[in-house]
This record gives sequence, C-alpha cells and structure tokens, in this order.
Amino acid sequence: MNSRTRLGLGVLVVGVAMGVLGDALLRQGPWGLNLFVWITALVVTVVALAGWSGVELKGGGRWLLIPALIFAAAFTWRDSMMLKFLSFVALATALSLAAFRARAGRLRVAGILEYALGIFLSGIMALIGVPLLAFNDIRWKEIGGEGRAPRALAVARGILFAIPLLIIFGSLFMEADAVFEALVKDIFYVDFVTLVSHMLLAAFFAWVSAGYLRGLLVETKVPVAGLERPSFLGVSIIEIGVVLGAINLLFLSFVIVQFRYLFGGHELVQATTGLTYAQYARRGFFELATVAALVLPLLLGAHWLLRKENPGHERTFRGLAIVQIALVFIIMASAAQRMRLYQSEYGLTELRFYTQAFIGWLAVVFVWFAATVLRGRRNHFVFGAMVAGFLSIGALHVANPDDLIVRTNLARIEQGRSFDVHYAAWRSADAVPALISGLPRLSHEDQCTVAGIVLRRWSPPATPDWRTWSLARSQARKAVTENLATLRAVRSNCPEESRPNPH
Repeated sequence: MNSRTRLGLGVLVVGVAMGVLGDALLRQGPWGLNLFVWITALVVTVVALAGWSGVELKGGGRWLLIPALIFAAAFTWRDSMMLKFLSFVALATALSLAAFRARAGRLRVAGILEYALGIFLSGIMALIGVPLLAFNDIRWKEIGGEGRAPRALAVARGILFAIPLLIIFGSLFMEADAVFEALVKDIFYVDFVTLVSHMLLAAFFAWVSAGYLRGLLVETKVPVAGLERPSFLGVSIIEIGVVLGAINLLFLSFVIVQFRYLFGGHELVQATTGLTYAQYARRGFFELATVAALVLPLLLGAHWLLRKENPGHERTFRGLAIVQIALVFIIMASAAQRMRLYQSEYGLTELRFYTQAFIGWLAVVFVWFAATVLRGRRNHFVFGAMVAGFLSIGALHVANPDDLIVRTNLARIEQGRSFDVHYAAWRSADAVPALISGLPRLSHEDQCTVAGIVLRRWSPPATPDWRTWSLARSQARKAVTENLATLRAVRSNCPEESRPNPH
C-alpha cells in the first residue's frame, strides 16, 4: 500500500482507539485527571504517528502541543468552573493552531485573520476528516493484497448470514429449555441503553480524534501566511483621523471629569450625583471595562483599513493611537479605583475579580500593540497577545481566585462588614480549606450553613473515582476529614433547615 493509505489507515485505527479511551475516561465528570490522561494520549499519538509514517513536524504550531498538555494538566489542579473554562479555551486554541501549523508555517509571524482561519479550519477538519479518510485517503483495495481481501470479505459476509440464523435457532432453544434460557441470558445479557450511550460517546470521540489527526498529519494544503486586506476596503487617513480624533476628544473630556469627581472625594460625588461613593463606583466599573475592551479591536480594525499611501499617514495614525491608548490607561486606572472602592464596601466576587484580571491582561496587550502594530510589526501582535493570555490564565491558577475571594471576604468580618455565607459556601473545592479555617469567625447561623453545605458537597465518597481526581478536590476532602468532628459538632447544634440554594 502507498504511504498515504498507510498513514490514513493508521489515523483511522488510532482514532477508534482514542474514541474507546475517551468513552472510558471522559464520560465521568467533573473532568480532572481523566482529561489530562486523554489529552496526553492524543499528543503521544500525534508524535508516534508522525514518527511511524515519516511525517516531519517542522511548523511553529508543533510547540503548541506543550501548552495543550499544560492546560489539560490544569484540570487536575484547580476546581473553579471559570478557571476550567479558561483552561479549556486555551487548550482548544493550542490544539487547533497546532493542527494548522504543525507540519509547516510559522505562528510567531501571522495575522489575526490567519489565526482565526487556522482555528476555523481545524474545527472543520475535526468534523469532516473521517469521510475524507474513508473515501479519499485510504485506498481500500490495497489493504491486505489481492488474495486476503476477498477472503476477509467472505468471512464478513458469512458472519452477517449466520447472525440471524443463530438468533432464530437460539430463541427456539431458549423457549424449549429453561436452564438453557437462563444460561444464555447470563452470558449475553446486555443493558441496551447503557450500551448505546457508550457507543455514541465512543463514536463521537473517535470521529473528532480521527478528524483532528487527519488535519494535523495527512492534510497537505497549508494556507499562505500573511492574508492581505483587499484594496477596495482601504480607508484614507482623513476618515481614520476624524474617527480617532473625535473619540480621543470624548475620552479626554471623560478623563477630566474623572479627575474632578472620582479623585475628588465622597462629598463632591454625593453633592453632584446624589449617589453614595460606593454606588458611584459600582455604576461605572463594568462600563469602563467595556470601553477599554472595545478600543483594542477599534485600533486594530482602523490600522487594517488604513491605506498606507505614505509614511506620514502612518505617523498620523500612530500619534492618534498613542493618545487614545494613554487615555484608555487613565480610564482603566479609574475603573480599577472604582472597583477598589466598591470592593471595600461590598466584598469580592468572581465577576469582579475576573473583570479586574481581564483589565490587567488588556493593559499588557495595549503595551504589546504599541510595541508591534505601531512600529510596523503587525504580524507579531497576535502571537504575543496569545502568549500573554496563556500566561494570564496560568497566573490565575496560581492566584486561586475562589480561595482568594473567600479569604478576602472573611477578613471583612473583622471590620464589621457583612459576609455572604451562601455565596462563599457554594464556591468550588478551591475555597473549602479557607472556609473551614474561617469557621470560628462566623456567627452560629453562618457556621451551620457552612458546615451543612461543606459536609454535603465534600465529604469523601464511599467509592472514589480516580478519573475525576484533582488536587483541589483532594485537598477539600482532606480538610473535611481532618475537621469532621468539628463540622459534625456544629451541625448537631443547628436547627433542621432546607438545603440552601446554590444560586
């Protein structure tokens, strides 16, 4: 058989194996160690198939298999749903771009459209790769040689002919003898609902795995780097200058107001707006974060549309963009100040924490934008922004947001502030050790709530499943076990109450 048929057949066989493994591992949630094992198997499969088939992985995308493994491993570390979502997005991005550029091409120098195209094509290939393998890549007549193929087909036809006859005669024998009937049922008993669910899940993972592996190892067409803007979409510096200039004036007027009101103190805000300082801070934070987020695509789009007819136009755009970025930094500082004030009044929540983290990532990306796009190195921008995103997600895992949220809000009790016990108790396993250690600070009623929820959610299971293991859940259950007597003592002195609403 030729090399393409050999590789296609190998991809198909390995895809089936990955499907069976996916059903065995990933049907059990929440994902933890099982996802890491499956992704590791996928990466090992890529390397092994490439070596076996002689396919050279020379593209820049091959290095993204490493962060894919790291973000899969993150599922075995933290338990926060938001962290898992961010890790999954990073994992999917890394795998998609690895498939797009593992064999050839560069990622460090690539435009936004090329990245978007790569992720899109990798997803499409995962969906349609199996039919392409079966009907285009594998030449079935070459498999097994001319003598073996007819014999294999004859055996398959014989099995198909025998099955209905076996069912008919077997059914008659079962009706004729109760002992034979019981023996057959014991041997061939099948829970068809469970069987179908296993088959469907295995088929899904097999289909996606084989399609992904085909896109990475078999597909030979690699889109050309540096997708250019069509000439008819170009816009002159006059239009761009008017737009950016007007927005800069609006931003400047807002910044002037910020210096007067936000940094002017409680009295000025209350006298002018009729709002408390905390209400004023709350009202503006998310709007300002949205403004900062919208500026980046605005500048990227304007730079892409700009007709660079002479160096002066680029310099004009650069000056307007630098002014806008400087004003956005002031606006982001205002947003951070508002959140600091609001947080001191009402505490820390997941939404507030992650929005602040997003603003921090935006600040880094704006600096990178100035260092690349505004210096004529636009094709370096997306890679750096992606790396900054990956590092930011890693930093969030180190920070352990749910634990930080609970510890921050517990510290407010000593300042006479309120503590939202239901919100804290329904955080992920990451927060359980902090909750238990902070139990003495809580009122008796809040202690009852925490003890009840923690015991229900995090008591060690009678039959633990290694597939869902993660360090966070392990530490949560260990903390419950070590403090079981205390938690039960608290619960024994509590009145009967309904299960608290997790929302």
